[in-house]
This record gives sequence, structure tokens and C-alpha cells, in this order.
Amino acid sequence: MDYDFAVMWNGASFAVRWLHIITGIAWIGSSFYFIALDLGLHKADNLPEGAHGEEWQVHGGGFYHIRKYLVAPKDMPDHLVWFKWESYVTWMSGFAMLAIVYYAGADLYLVDRTVADISTTTAIIISLASLGFGWVIYDQLCKTKFGDDNTRLMLFLFFLLVLMAYGYTQVFSGRAAFLHLGAFTATIMSGNVFFIIMPNQRIVVADLQAGRTPDAKYGKIAKQRSTHNNYLTLPVIFMMLSNHYPLAFATQYNWIIASLVFLMGVTIRHYFNSIHSRSGNPTWTWIATAILFVIAMWLSTIPRTDPGGEAVSLSPRQQVFASTAGFEAVAQTVQGRCSMCHAAEPVWEGLIAAPNGVLLENEAQIAAHAYQIYVQSGVSHAMPPGNLTNISIAERQQIVDWYKAATTGS
Repeated sequence: MDYDFAVMWNGASFAVRWLHIITGIAWIGSSFYFIALDLGLHKADNLPEGAHGEEWQVHGGGFYHIRKYLVAPKDMPDHLVWFKWESYVTWMSGFAMLAIVYYAGADLYLVDRTVADISTTTAIIISLASLGFGWVIYDQLCKTKFGDDNTRLMLFLFFLLVLMAYGYTQVFSGRAAFLHLGAFTATIMSGNVFFIIMPNQRIVVADLQAGRTPDAKYGKIAKQRSTHNNYLTLPVIFMMLSNHYPLAFATQYNWIIASLVFLMGVTIRHYFNSIHSRSGNPTWTWIATAILFVIAMWLSTIPRTDPGGEAVSLSPRQQVFASTAGFEAVAQTVQGRCSMCHAAEPVWEGLIAAPNGVLLENEAQIAAHAYQIYVQSGVSHAMPPGNLTNISIAERQQIVDWYKAATTGS
């Protein structure tokens, strides 16, 4: 990656990440609101024909009177608001992030040759195929008699997610495995909106406009998929943020930790859904969540028995960085200024794992993280934090010159 283009690429990553967060908040917010609204509806004596329930709410200095029709109102409203682009843009921006960070930077972020010695092309193909595989299996199962029992279906979905968690951690780096598990789940969620919920709603609207009585089955199917999305949301948020928590993704039992995260998401959502539906106050869910979290914390502290911290063979691109003039000086700087934190066993007080799982203890690891070193310590002064190890301006310039030479061949 050319040294100027590297900065532009980092800017693109920032812009897409920001878009992903904004649209994700919009999608999650509307999802949480409508599930809470749906669960809080109650019967009233004066409900019009076809209305299932109503609710009064107060917000922003005013009162809102909301009614829900399970199938459709008698007459088509003049103005109908559709909630779809929040989901679509969240998925598209998330996939763009996947391509920018994990596909373009596959040598660094996607492939971990201590986990699986595969090419970047193979890793990307596995990534793409797995996302499509998840949606097809889930969708087809929902359409069978097996899927008529929602509890049974959710148990199978959890089993599928555990299986994918284990599979991803056997193929990708720990960071990429968690990210892919989130993308796998988010693809199912957005697929529910694009392929099921919206088409079913369009059928109902078309029937209403044509003067036909809509079939209630379309709303029932859409409600099932919307409920699934509701319970999957919290684990997906964790997976999207997991790159900040190496004690989760870079540990011996990372796939079990990921599985526990899904259980915690279910227990937390069950509590709030129960509160919204006025069906009880299941405080046991918080106890269960706390126990699951403690188990996850304990698993994260078990030392790894694999050779994850050892040097491995470099890709051709990484070999260029290791053989470029100035590398020895840069390696000395990084080992002297950064490796006390970025180590398999950090010596900096208060750290028990390398930040973001990045190891910079030997020359192979330094060459493998050339882009990160250039952006974090060369172009910017983000690392070391607060310049705690007193890296000099001259040392930062050495990093820039080395990266420039490696990417331009000069």
C-alpha cells in the first residue's frame, strides 16, 4: 500500500466506520423501540375494527397515541413510513468495513498463520461463503415445520452460532473470528429485513390497495423474524466492538467466550422484553448474566498453550518490509518503545494482554504490522499513548521513511 494511499485508506476506513455506527444506532434504536412498543400494547374498549392494541406514550413535551393492526387497517393511510434503510445501510457499511480492513489487510487482520496457514485469497473466499451459508441454512430452516416452534428454532440457531464460533477461530485470527461471527449474525438479521419482513409487508399493502383482505400469515412470519433480530442485537454489538478486547478474542477459549456472549444477550433482552410486556420482573436474568460474564472472564485468563506468540513465516508483502533499508533501526525503536506493552506477557504495569492483541516482540511481528506502526507512530502520534516511552521525532521520521521506501521501492 503506497504511503500516501495508506493515509487515504485509513481515512476511508474512518468514514465508513462512522457511517456504520450511525446507521447501526438508527437500526438498533428503531428495533428496540418497536419491540418494546409491541410488547406494551394493551386492549381497549374503543379500539377500531382490526386493531390489536394501543398505547399512550409521552416524549418531547407531547403525547402519542399509537395503535397496531395485526394485518392491516380498513383503509390505506395516505402516508406510510417504512423502516428499512437503517438495516440496509448498516449491513452495506459493515460489509464495506469488512472489505477495507479485513480483505485489503488480510495479511495482517484476517490470516493468522499460527492458526491456519492459508492464503489470503482462500481466507476471503471462506469469509464470503460463510456469510451466505449462514443465511441460507437459517432461512430454509425457518420455512420448515421445524421452524414453527420458535423456541426450538432459537435453540438450533444458538447451536449454529456456537459451531460457527468454533469454526471461525480455527481458520481466522481471533480478532477476525469475532468480527466474522458478528457479520454472520448481522447478515441473518439484515436478510430477515430484506428478504422476509419487507416483502411480506409489501404483499399486505398491495392487497389492501387492491381491495383484498390481507392474509395474516405474512405478519406472523415477519413478527417471528423481527423477534429473532431483537435477541441477536446485543451479541452483534459486542462482536463489532470486540477488537478492543484481546482478552476476549485472543485467548485459548475465545470461541466459548463468544458463545457465552450470545447467551448473555438473550438473558438481558429477556429481562427488558418481560418488563415491556408487563409479564413480570425476572431479576434472575441479571444473576444469570453476571455468572456467565464471570465465567467468560475466567476463561480469558487461562494461558494459551498454542504458539501464538512465536514468529511465523512472512507473506511476500511482509518480506518486503523486513528487507527494506531502515528496517533494523525501526525494529530497534519498536522493540525499545512498544514491546513492553505489545508482548505475549506485557511488562507494563496494569496490562495483562497486548493492546488489540498486537504483538511486536520480534522482527517478523514488526514487519507484519508495518501499516499499523506507520499510521499509529509515524504519520500520527497516537502510539505510544501520551508518548510515555519518549519516542523521538527522529524515530518517528525513520518509521515514515522506511514505510515510504518499502511501498514505493525507492
